[in-house]
Amino acid sequence: MKQQDPVVDKIVGHVERVAEHGVPDTARAAAKNFIADTLAVGVAGRRTPWRGEILDMLSAMAGVPEATVFGGGERLPLMHAAMLNAYQVHGQEFDCVHEAAVVHPMAAILPTLLGWAEREGEVSGARLIRAVVVAVDVAVTLGLCSRAPMRFFRPANAGGFGASVGLAMLAGLDSEQLSDALGIYYGQCAGTMQAHTEGSPQLAMQMGFAARSAVTAVELARRGMPGPRAPISGEFGYFALFDGKADPAPFDELGERWRVAELSHKPFPSGRATHGGIDGLQRLMDEDGVTGDRVVACRFYVPPLTARLVARPAVRGMSAGYARLSLPYVGAVCLHRGTVGIGDFTTAALADLDILQLSHRLTVIEDSNPDPNALLPQRVELDLAEGRSVAVTVDAVLGSPVRPLSPEAAQAKFNDCCRSVPGLPPEHGMAMWDAVGMLEALGDVRPLAKLSAPRGT
Repeated sequence: MKQQDPVVDKIVGHVERVAEHGVPDTARAAAKNFIADTLAVGVAGRRTPWRGEILDMLSAMAGVPEATVFGGGERLPLMHAAMLNAYQVHGQEFDCVHEAAVVHPMAAILPTLLGWAEREGEVSGARLIRAVVVAVDVAVTLGLCSRAPMRFFRPANAGGFGASVGLAMLAGLDSEQLSDALGIYYGQCAGTMQAHTEGSPQLAMQMGFAARSAVTAVELARRGMPGPRAPISGEFGYFALFDGKADPAPFDELGERWRVAELSHKPFPSGRATHGGIDGLQRLMDEDGVTGDRVVACRFYVPPLTARLVARPAVRGMSAGYARLSLPYVGAVCLHRGTVGIGDFTTAALADLDILQLSHRLTVIEDSNPDPNALLPQRVELDLAEGRSVAVTVDAVLGSPVRPLSPEAAQAKFNDCCRSVPGLPPEHGMAMWDAVGMLEALGDVRPLAKLSAPRGT
């Protein structure tokens, strides 16, 4: 006898309501903003370490060329392209995030949905937007249910659930098949926080695995293969095994709270947990004229989760992935250069002795915040050479819904990402930005994928 999962039932009901009634204007506008942001970050992800080796492996497997790889233009089977594109989106820690859920939903969602649309054809911009909105709802809501410290890599696992639902919508699966797809996806969940702890490239690779698994789940479900029917609330479901402790109440808000409108842009290409510290340093630099050479000591007081994620010291020979998750390193970069950008994680930048020496004056201290999923507030205290101290508390970080990036800043980030990729014509970036802006008018979204690639590919 098949079990029933009340969370799956709520997801199915949400999909059916959106299919019938659509989504509100605020959700559509937010979806376009983050589709544009994710495309640009994915294009810039062509520079991510190990991207070439992954492409080499996937190309050797051959198969029908169905979907485009962002920034390079290579054509791969959908499953492979989705995996590599998701890796590229998250590989530079520049993709959007839902802070309260601690989920990066678009990394797995957009590569799978856009790749599917490219392969199948005749997927309109309006359909893509609806699928993205619902997929983000599912991924983020799963994260909001958690009541325990993260052990498994929630951004990938939750994002893959969302991607499975979004793909099911594009594929036209019925309620039974959608339920099967969720169960089949759950059977592939994996990825722990060990990769994060070590700063391993497998952190971003887990996003790729989630995207690939979502495609597998929907392809099997559309062919009639059944899956477990209680993948989330069951005795051995996601809540019990992956979260450890969860409250499903946030699923009651599906259709009332549109989570895509709660996402945060990332203005800096580093772990979001570092952004409160960078934001605080920039405020002190602007308000008090602080410069790195005047800093005797810096203390970041942060919640326990933030300390777990980014308290690691900067060390010689560290990888880019490790450095992006080191608050002392990115804080030293900010004090030295005024901001943190894509170019601050090259081999040469990571070997800068001035930055490394400055980082040794920066300390991360865990505060007593009782919330196991809180990234904020963060307090930055600086002792200056002239004998005085300055401090600031950051309750909301730049790029969040409370302090959103201006349209000009969001477009500037988009342009910078596109310019970072050799061979991508400037007109492609401009056309891609314009195409997302008028997405509802597109009868077929395949041009978006083509515009993400260099000319002639």
